Amino acid sequence: MGPRPLANLGPLQQLRAGRLPRRLLQLVVGLAIYGASMAMIIRGALGVIPWDVLHTGLIQHIPVTFGQMSIMVALVVLLIWIPLRQMPGLGTIANALLVGIAADITLAILPPIDDHLVARVALLLGGIVLNGMATAMYIGSQLGPGPRDGFMTGLSRISGRSIRLVRTAIEVAVVAFGWALGGAVGLGTVLYAVAIGPLAQLMLPWFTVELRLPVPNVDDAPPAP
Repeated sequence: MGPRPLANLGPLQQLRAGRLPRRLLQLVVGLAIYGASMAMIIRGALGVIPWDVLHTGLIQHIPVTFGQMSIMVALVVLLIWIPLRQMPGLGTIANALLVGIAADITLAILPPIDDHLVARVALLLGGIVLNGMATAMYIGSQLGPGPRDGFMTGLSRISGRSIRLVRTAIEVAVVAFGWALGGAVGLGTVLYAVAIGPLAQLMLPWFTVELRLPVPNVDDAPPAP
């Protein structure tokens, strides 16, 4: 058998597609790991995830925690979904809130280790691998894309440009803006950008939950991330 396909479902269809307890658990665990992996990469202090360059830049000027800024940016991105005619799912809202909370909790537990290069490299590499796994988990739960994923796919749909081109343009823009604000850019930023796609693609078949299909076509379906 080949890999399970990702279904292209609207918000209500996602909830009616079966195996909901398993999918909800996978979603929550995946988002918690995603936030924790972001914190690991930050503590590695060798550069952060492209969107986190923006977050770390903004907190230089706005007195909130990293996780709170992640949530604030996610909610702003969700507002951009309105003109893009994107429909959020349960996973979209959970992503916007839980990732930032998990990141702040992990940052509170995991102290800076600036003087230990080997440990910092281990945190960076471990964080990237865990982030790839967490991405596969929350996408594989099939409960809706994250705010930033939906922004990317929505912009691709209305512009007619490829996902790859749109994602690259968005991430270059957020990195440049975040760096101008004082965000943390480094080797880890480049390594993440190169590695995250292949890692998530490798692990996605492990975590894609097979749904009970077909389901009633009750609403418009957003593009799969």
